[in-house]
Amino acid sequence: MTQRKRLMIIDDDPDFVAAIRATLDEAGYETEVAHNPRDGFAALKARPHDLLLLDLMMGRGAEGVMVARKVRKDPALKHLPILILTGIRQQIAYLFPGQGVDRDFVSLSELLEKPVKPELLLERVGALLAGAATAAPGVS
Repeated sequence: MTQRKRLMIIDDDPDFVAAIRATLDEAGYETEVAHNPRDGFAALKARPHDLLLLDLMMGRGAEGVMVARKVRKDPALKHLPILILTGIRQQIAYLFPGQGVDRDFVSLSELLEKPVKPELLLERVGALLAGAATAAPGVS
């Protein structure tokens, strides 16, 4: 029997979280949720996760960006795949009015724009987990 993959969701929208959590739980993933960046990062440090699903804009602004940067700087977490789930068009316009975005603004594995269809969410989660397993065999 294989161990269920543990996914961390950090997003301050409880309705969106409930919807994607139900989809992921039904697909057999173990999910953990934090509705703010501080609690989410603490949970990532407390126990291993296989994937982070992260919103960019929370609380006072782009706090999700700070979480992603902290993850990439942390030796124990830096290889954790990050799937950004965000209303990117509105949020990029807020962060960078009238400007293009530097592709190295934040290091992530993939970005999906909200709302996301359940089928696409499951496809991308599966692909990121498979890619992580290939990149680091024996690491869950």
